[in-house]
Amino acid sequence: MSKAEQVEWHLRRGHYLGEISALCFLHLPPHLSSLPFLLAGTGSQILVYDLVSGKMINSFQVFDGIRVHGITLECYHRQLAGSAFALQIAIFGERRVKLFNLQIEQDNQQFPCFHLELTLIHSLPKVGHWVLDVCFLKDGATSSEGGRYLAIGCSDNSVCFWDILRRNVFSDVKSSERCLLYSMRMWGDEVESLLIASGTIFNEIIVWKVVSRNHATALGSPVENKVQLIIDVDFQLPVLKYEDVLISRLVGHEGSIFRIAWFPNGLKLVSVSDDRSARIWEIQAEKASSYSLADDSFNHLTGPVLFGHNARIWDCCIYDSLIITAGEDCTCRVWDHDGRELNMIREHIGRGIWRCLYDPHSSLLVTAGFDSAIKVRLHKSSKGLELSKGEEAFIDKKETFALRIPNSCEHVDLMDSKSEYVRCLHFSREDSLYVATNKGYLYHVGLFDNGAFEWTELVRISEGAPIICMDLLSNCSNFPDEVEDWVAVGDGKGSMAIVQVVCGARNPKVEFVYTWSAEKERHLLGTYWCKSLGNRFIFTVSPGGSLKLWRLGHSLQSASLSGSTCPIAEFVSCFGMRIMCMDASFDEEVLVCGDIRGNLILFSLPRVLLSGVSVAAEVQASPMNYFKGAHGISSVCSVSIVGLCSGQVEIHSTGADGCICYLQHDRDLLNLEFIGMKQAKELSAVRSIFSITDCSENSAVGNYAVGFASSNFIIWNLTAENKVIQISCGGWRRPHSYYLGDVPEMKNCFAFVKDDIIHVHRRWVTENERQTYPQNLHLQFHGREIHSLCFISGHSLSSSEEEQGFFSGYTWIATGCEDGTVRLTGTEPGKENWLTSKLLGEHVGGSAVRSICSVAKIYIFRSDLLGMPNEVCRQNATLEERDIPFILISVGAKRVVTAWKQIIRTSNKRVETGSSSLDNKHEKGLSSSSATMPLLSFQWLSTDMPSKSTSYAKRQNTKEVFETAENACIMKSNAVSGESLFSEYKKMDHEDKFENDWRYLAVTAFLVKVAESRISVCFVIVACSDATVTVRALVLPYRLWFDVASLAPLSSPVLALQHVVVPKFLPSKGNVQIGSLYTVISGSTDGSIAFWDLTECVGNFMQRISTLKTENYIEFQKRPRTGRGSQGGRWWRSINSHNLKKKPGGSKSFGHHVLEGKFDTGFVSMETAESSNEMQNHMCTTFDVSFSEQRSSPVSPQVSEHSSLVLEEKRDDSSSELSAVAAIHVLNNVHQSGVNCLCVSDIKDSVIFDSGFSFYVLSGGDDQALSCLRCDLEINHTGQNSENFTAENHCTTSTVNKEERSTCCQIQNHQIKFLSLDKVNSAHSSAVKGVWSDGRWVFSTGLDQRVRCWNLDRGRLVERANLVISVPEPEALDVKACGRNYYLIAIAGRGIQMVEFFPSSGMDSGE
Repeated sequence: MSKAEQVEWHLRRGHYLGEISALCFLHLPPHLSSLPFLLAGTGSQILVYDLVSGKMINSFQVFDGIRVHGITLECYHRQLAGSAFALQIAIFGERRVKLFNLQIEQDNQQFPCFHLELTLIHSLPKVGHWVLDVCFLKDGATSSEGGRYLAIGCSDNSVCFWDILRRNVFSDVKSSERCLLYSMRMWGDEVESLLIASGTIFNEIIVWKVVSRNHATALGSPVENKVQLIIDVDFQLPVLKYEDVLISRLVGHEGSIFRIAWFPNGLKLVSVSDDRSARIWEIQAEKASSYSLADDSFNHLTGPVLFGHNARIWDCCIYDSLIITAGEDCTCRVWDHDGRELNMIREHIGRGIWRCLYDPHSSLLVTAGFDSAIKVRLHKSSKGLELSKGEEAFIDKKETFALRIPNSCEHVDLMDSKSEYVRCLHFSREDSLYVATNKGYLYHVGLFDNGAFEWTELVRISEGAPIICMDLLSNCSNFPDEVEDWVAVGDGKGSMAIVQVVCGARNPKVEFVYTWSAEKERHLLGTYWCKSLGNRFIFTVSPGGSLKLWRLGHSLQSASLSGSTCPIAEFVSCFGMRIMCMDASFDEEVLVCGDIRGNLILFSLPRVLLSGVSVAAEVQASPMNYFKGAHGISSVCSVSIVGLCSGQVEIHSTGADGCICYLQHDRDLLNLEFIGMKQAKELSAVRSIFSITDCSENSAVGNYAVGFASSNFIIWNLTAENKVIQISCGGWRRPHSYYLGDVPEMKNCFAFVKDDIIHVHRRWVTENERQTYPQNLHLQFHGREIHSLCFISGHSLSSSEEEQGFFSGYTWIATGCEDGTVRLTGTEPGKENWLTSKLLGEHVGGSAVRSICSVAKIYIFRSDLLGMPNEVCRQNATLEERDIPFILISVGAKRVVTAWKQIIRTSNKRVETGSSSLDNKHEKGLSSSSATMPLLSFQWLSTDMPSKSTSYAKRQNTKEVFETAENACIMKSNAVSGESLFSEYKKMDHEDKFENDWRYLAVTAFLVKVAESRISVCFVIVACSDATVTVRALVLPYRLWFDVASLAPLSSPVLALQHVVVPKFLPSKGNVQIGSLYTVISGSTDGSIAFWDLTECVGNFMQRISTLKTENYIEFQKRPRTGRGSQGGRWWRSINSHNLKKKPGGSKSFGHHVLEGKFDTGFVSMETAESSNEMQNHMCTTFDVSFSEQRSSPVSPQVSEHSSLVLEEKRDDSSSELSAVAAIHVLNNVHQSGVNCLCVSDIKDSVIFDSGFSFYVLSGGDDQALSCLRCDLEINHTGQNSENFTAENHCTTSTVNKEERSTCCQIQNHQIKFLSLDKVNSAHSSAVKGVWSDGRWVFSTGLDQRVRCWNLDRGRLVERANLVISVPEPEALDVKACGRNYYLIAIAGRGIQMVEFFPSSGMDSGE
């Protein structure tokens, strides 16, 4: 007996992160808590939350693989010793009902801490139909207040009664309306008063009740005219003491009825349906007494039909004055009983909100859905209802002011050209507002707590010109309770004025005013302070993209002028567009601007320029770098500079496209790199981002987005993904201003102008202990099915990072979803909760992510191995530790490939953020955060979509090539030249009408680096649904995409891909391996597994890419296409379809083509724009490899920093070469149907000799089988070369069966042997969807919702443990080895769950 057989192995469930399927309030005694507990069902678990603290108290596993559908509480609380009490709780799911006892005890009176204990009372026998509702009933014959019976409503329109004390079914009643149900809801506390509302499959609601039978039969006697309920044998045959009585048939819905809710008094009910409507019904139960009444007399509809949802409605609840509905459109809507929509909440994502709940005592509204989030918000009670204490204190802090300019009171008629109106608004604090008018006046408005306000006329800047722009900088005064406000205003004549205002408790006082002429008339467009530069410098904006920097003749210590104001620099944009926002950093010596067309321009701001006493002449500054179209063609609203580390700066920008963009600037390389983008939900224009100081994540990311959606002003919490406030104001084009405190949910001010009135909305709650709403109780996750996941292993870290223990105890998982999102989720083994989940990005247009893989190891190509001269490889020898990236690749629908690069920041490092926008200078310029976990994330690297019809052309041409080569061709190094490919592209443009439906199904990738060079290539192998597999290359750091080769098309699409990189027995160090053989393994829908040798094409590509003059190339990049703004969707039109406009004189071309790559019909060349206004857009272009023969061309001279890539029309008829690779071996009939998953692993406890190497290939398929194959690779000592193999014997095919268990084939000068070791035909009871192995243990999952562990003992699969998981419909599995015999298993599908595998005793579970 082996050692593994002697040990008992365990699989332990972790916390499930997925859909929330049930909600319930648990009201506590008033002396324990003012707010109720919230019970939530997710997967097979129950989560208990304390709404006072907003934290989860405990979680309980209640089922084994069955999803919780509902929770019902007993109304009676049994008092125990001390402050403890207990109650009964019924939890049901599918066909099971369990009865528990929940005991709650408060541990500490001063600092309340609750201890919960859930004890199983009884597990009821499985019923024959799904349980739709359960309620507790009292025994009417006794005075006991506790629940004696359970009424269980089933989907066959029946109710069975369970005696809790006797633990048996004492009665079963089935409605005479025999049909299946979608929903059922019961009302009543006794059997005799029980009302049942059943939503049938015929779009009707059957309302009936249970009455006692006058002719009750004797015990055990048969009952006539009754159909026996189909139940399990565990049930005893019930004695029928009750019968059903029809009350009403409610007809009106035009779709399936998904949810029913009773009015608290049982006189009305509300129903929601597939027809997107909610209906209110009136019930008259006392009029129904027999079956003989006509059906038409029972149809009662009262009140309006509630329309507003644009998709199915899943849930509803009704109270005295409110109706709550939640639907598939991810909205929760609040209605009154007259059918008016009072509020609409859109904070969830994905497949919608499944459950909603409202507590009238605390006015708390709770929503939960598919995205795993539980959101709590305070909803104002309707008129006529008494406010709760917490709500009253919170709502009283909401204040509204309506202000008029003092002089405007004289004009009561319509406004004309002589009227005074507001041009600019700006908050300095929550009680201080500055107003500038068209008459040149500057006012101050004091806002007081009692609703009063006071106007103060500060100064009149000019009499003949209106004020055009205003900005404000606030500083602390030398006196207590005073603040200095530096107000900069500019008028229509080009004059600037600086006003210093000292604000005390009430009366503002003007210290001094200084004016000067800054621009010509009508040429002054804006003025900006910069907090990092203080009040000694100010910027002004003029037409043509000009930004001037002025030094003011005063200092912070003295208000007196020490000299005249003078311009010291002028920064001119290369785009010639109006500057809309800017920010500068004195420490980093950079200035960044955003213009009206979405462009970002970076300037150098030398410290010498700012610290100099005087300048002889104004400095003319040109852009140091730029990024065109960061926000499409929408205006940039704000920019901020964040100092990361020495030499690196991060830039955050917001725009009118509703996006937040993140860029990184390296001062040494002088580059500007786009690293990520976030779309602010519900915001069409983001004005700025706001960061708080106590954020648990990196403060540089920003926690709140402030902006507009149509005519509404919105503050959006980026962390919790919910709406903080929404105010209807008419849009961002009106004069407006806002001010946020340290907690924007409790402290926010907004002012806007409408109809000559300044409307001010202020909520300012100063109590620290006040509860903030809205809240997010549970982590928000994907809103749809997850198709792929992978662990971010510790091997991705550099050695220095591993030594510092950044990842000690933390586990990170990357997931790709059906909605096109990629998320990074973190957890800690042993913890019940997932710690964090952050959105990395979204695929183009939300196209589904089908597969995801990580690249953590680097393979080195040396010059001596390639036969290249050393001096060529050393030309860019700048290899550093940070130049070795860890890359994440995601692929999916629309043939989108996205690459992400890992970034790690320490949590204890101080991060400084600054914000500078048109209005929001009050935001904190410096903020620090100290997180409790490593700040790991991925920045966007590149996104690629093939040009139209590319895949179809590849498939057709490679097919023809191999059909020809099958007979006579000799394939050299298994690479076939596709010379006719390029000429056929135009013919193929419209041959496949289904091209838009093609998608990538699988991906695998590996990273190869040129020795002693900065160049590295990520080879990405993708399988498309059109039965093609393509090898693509991403050249880093230049972000160039190439098509390297096309694998020979098989007869069916490929569903799974893996790669094997075998060393050529040369020394390796850590994650860096020198010299390799590259092999790809594919599994197809026909059950076959194929092997491909990519060594030759990888070597050729690396040899040619390493000889390029890549230092002449600027980085190909643009922002990711998102479907928002001008860059959304697929870019169908070819760039070179129109002639490039050239300025007279042309642009100077440098040298010959350094690299030729095909884009539709064009080549790529290096050019430099002669004028800055002629800069071309940087497109992340896809190329098909077309390396010309090495020719002697002059060395290209150095290209200037403003060089750009432009596409020229094809100059010659040279065809594009795309090598096609044939499979070296195909194993047929490995599975009877599709191969869903593959895993490649090294053999454990084996030794790599000088002449051999072995690995396992595990596969799982739709045929429920697991297959194990071993591949032995050894050097071919016969000296036979692969060039001697013809097309016929190079690719071999075999069938896996018992008679033929091994075959051989050739890879380069190596021989590979395939040994079929074992196959478990019924490994799972459904399709196998995921498999993983390290050569010793094998873990698999399938649609049977189970995880199975197998021991790979001498090639045989022996099952050691299995576990039912909470994830419905598992799609993917990945495993992380945390120690010897200790593994973490992640399973994803409709949610994600972690499972731990470890031995009970006898073997070490950790290293």
